[in-house]
Amino acid sequence: MKKEPFVTLEQLKEIDRTYPTPYHLYDEKGIRENVRRLKDAFSWNKGFKEYFAVKATPNPFILNILKEYGCGCDCSSMTELMLSDALGFRENDIMFSSNDTPAEEFQFARKIGATINLDDITHIDFLEECAGIPETICCRYNPGGVFKISNDIMDNPGDAKYGFTTEQLFEGIRILKEKGVKNFGLHAFLASNTVTNDYYPLLAKVLFEVAVNLKQELGVHIGFINLSGGIGIPYRPDQEPNDIYRIAAGVKKVYDEILVPAGMDDVALYTELGRYMLGPYGCLVTKAIHEKHIHKEYVGCDACAVNLMRPAIYGAYHHITVMGKEHEPADHLYDITGSLCENNDKFAVDRMLPKIDVGDYLVIHDTGAHGFAMGYNYNGKLKSAELLLKEDGSVQMIRRAETAKDYFATFDYCDILKDMKWESL
Repeated sequence: MKKEPFVTLEQLKEIDRTYPTPYHLYDEKGIRENVRRLKDAFSWNKGFKEYFAVKATPNPFILNILKEYGCGCDCSSMTELMLSDALGFRENDIMFSSNDTPAEEFQFARKIGATINLDDITHIDFLEECAGIPETICCRYNPGGVFKISNDIMDNPGDAKYGFTTEQLFEGIRILKEKGVKNFGLHAFLASNTVTNDYYPLLAKVLFEVAVNLKQELGVHIGFINLSGGIGIPYRPDQEPNDIYRIAAGVKKVYDEILVPAGMDDVALYTELGRYMLGPYGCLVTKAIHEKHIHKEYVGCDACAVNLMRPAIYGAYHHITVMGKEHEPADHLYDITGSLCENNDKFAVDRMLPKIDVGDYLVIHDTGAHGFAMGYNYNGKLKSAELLLKEDGSVQMIRRAETAKDYFATFDYCDILKDMKWESL
């Protein structure tokens, strides 16, 4: 089976006249259509808001597109908070979902009015001491155990480092109420990258039941429930994609069954989707630059794990299209590699593809989230540019490629490299 790229070979050849490979390319049209679908699917909930997971694709041009549709930002670090604040996201537009949080990050989050999503009961006293307790706060819930859909284990929250236990959640919210919190939110992330329409409704049921119990036992006001992320994408071409309308309808059903009878029909629903929002609408474009014929057949690319870590660290599957050869038989067995001095620097292992020639463009699909963002500089490799394929077919650079001068910039405090010829870099 195949995946259809959102870019053509002719477009790639034209882009190559200005921007050399490798680069990450994003599909503006696809991004806009997808965010409209999400908002429409959850339009039955008056307070619904998507807080895009900035860590997935921390690019200001992308964030500004999402901002046009009323999306907020879910941040997990100081720099993500700074980026969101600089782009004009304000107060209710920013959720701060961090863990093992330094005092200065809580202080900055309070300064810009971000909604704090507490990860641990011990953070209550820590937050109070360093930044004060706000009137609105969210608590991250971890019920423990394993999370199942039917008989399939989706993930293991009991092994995750995040969140309050059930007992801690009730105790923590009691303490926070005594400290002046008037409006509470609940959050949970129980499974990652689920390709099933049942995940969100089952997660919602867990959170809705806890919310009702909190209201009844502690008399607190639950203003919002954050279903977090976890809605995945079909990385493999034989996977059936999630249907956001069916997902939203399933959430509405349990909302009406659990929250409405409890007099909680004013609870706003939030999401913090990253992969679902951007994943399919980005790709890594690279060229084949070498062939190697030893114990296996290798094709070496000008991209490497610095540009896309997921296959190297997770063994994750990303579909690959050899541009211009989409209709040729996939009758060659290849490992598709990068140039790092690590044997796991492979985008594909034992992958059947059409015959690849040096100079062919390879499109590595579904890198729009957790692609560029996870890059690093091992072996002194430099991060690539990010480009946006506009709705009108033009291309805009939305992040330039790193240079060697960028790589050495953190030595600017000393003279050890003072004779480096920067102009040649």
